[in-house]
Amino acid sequence: MRMYLLALNPTDSVTEGFLPAAARLGLDVTILTDQPPAHQDVPPQTEVLECDVHDFRAVINRIATHHRPDAVFTNSDHLQTQAALAADYFGLPGKDWRAALRAKNKGEMRRHLAAAGLDAVRSMELAPGQDPSAFAAADLPYPVVLKPREGVASEDVILAGDAEELVALAKEIQARRPDAALLAEEFLAGELYTLETLGDGRVRHVLGGFHTTMSAPPVFIEERLDFVAAPPEPVVAQVSAQLDALGVGLGASHTEFVVHEGRARLIEVNYRVIGDQCDLLLAQILGIELFEHILRAHLGEPLPADLGARRDGAGRVDYPLADRAGTLTAAPTATDRTVDGVRLSYRPLRDLGERHPYYGTNRDYLGVLRVTGTDRGAVDRVADDFVAAERWEITP
Repeated sequence: MRMYLLALNPTDSVTEGFLPAAARLGLDVTILTDQPPAHQDVPPQTEVLECDVHDFRAVINRIATHHRPDAVFTNSDHLQTQAALAADYFGLPGKDWRAALRAKNKGEMRRHLAAAGLDAVRSMELAPGQDPSAFAAADLPYPVVLKPREGVASEDVILAGDAEELVALAKEIQARRPDAALLAEEFLAGELYTLETLGDGRVRHVLGGFHTTMSAPPVFIEERLDFVAAPPEPVVAQVSAQLDALGVGLGASHTEFVVHEGRARLIEVNYRVIGDQCDLLLAQILGIELFEHILRAHLGEPLPADLGARRDGAGRVDYPLADRAGTLTAAPTATDRTVDGVRLSYRPLRDLGERHPYYGTNRDYLGVLRVTGTDRGAVDRVADDFVAAERWEITP
C-alpha cells in the first residue's frame, strides 16, 4: 500500500513519529514536497518527489502520474486542505476539505462558529495589501490580538492596546508578509488549555490535553505545557460541540482554547497532531501507538472503541527561550536519563555558535525538555532541577 505524505520542512512528528509508524504498518511512502533537499535524511526506502504542495491541482497531477495512492496524508498546518482535496479526488478516506479550510482560516472559523450560535468573537479581517488604517474605523474592543489569518506557531501574533498601535503593528507585519491576510480580534481572557483528540470520522477519542504557560504580553510564546489526563467534562463537551460544528472528525486534532468562569472559547484548531515534541510525549504517557492509529484512520480503518490508553501518566514539556538577539555560546547537549523513576529527554534546537535575531515567537526556542512519569510532583521536581542546573547563554 502506498501513502503520499505532503510535507514542507521535516519535523519531529514526521521523522520520529509518522515515518517509523508507516514502516511498521508496511506502507510504501512517497513524500511530496517543495523542498526536496531538506528531506535528504529520510529513510532510504522513502521516496521524495518535488511538487508544489501548496497547489492541490499540482498535488493531484503528481499523484495521478505516479503510483496509485492508497492514502494521502499530511501533518502540516499549511497543507491540510490540499491533502483533503487530493484524497477526495482519488476516492480515498480523508478529512472534509471544508473542515480543513475552516480550521486553517481563523476568520472563517469565527464566522462559522458564530453562525452556528456557539460563540461570537468580535473581529475584523484585512485583505493583503489593504490599508491598515481600516482597522482604526472598526468597532473593536481593545485590547485586540493581531495575527495572520492563516498563521501558525505564534508568528506575528501580538497584542495591540489601541487603534493607533494596531494600525502601526499591521503595517509592520504587512512589510514582512505582504501576501498575508490579517485578523484583529478581541482578546479572550482565561487560562489557556489544549484538547488532543483522535477520530476515525465516526467516533472521536479524547486523549487528554495540556495546560499552557504563556510568555508575558504583547507576544504569545508557549513556554511550558503540562499534561492534563482528564480535562473537566463540561469543558470537553463545550469544545467538542465546537469541533462538531466545524466538521473536525478524522484523524488527530490539536485544539487551543481558554477557559474563563467555566466557559471554553476556541483560540484556534490545528487539524493535526500536536507538535513541538508534545506528540512524542503524548504517545509515551498514554502508552499507545499514536502515530499508527492516525495513519490507520487515514487508510479508512476504524479505531478501536477503547484505545487502551494509560490514565496514570504525568508529564510536561519546557522550552528554554532566547530572550535577546545574539549568538548561543552555552547550552546543554542532547540528554536522556531516568531519575527516581522519571524519564527525562532534552534535545537542543540550536547549535552552539548560531546567531539569531530575537523573534518574539516559537523560533526563539533553544531546546525542548520532555519529562514523564506517574507522579506529578516527581515530574515537576526533575524538570525544575534540570532547568536550574543547566545554562543557556546568548552573547549579544
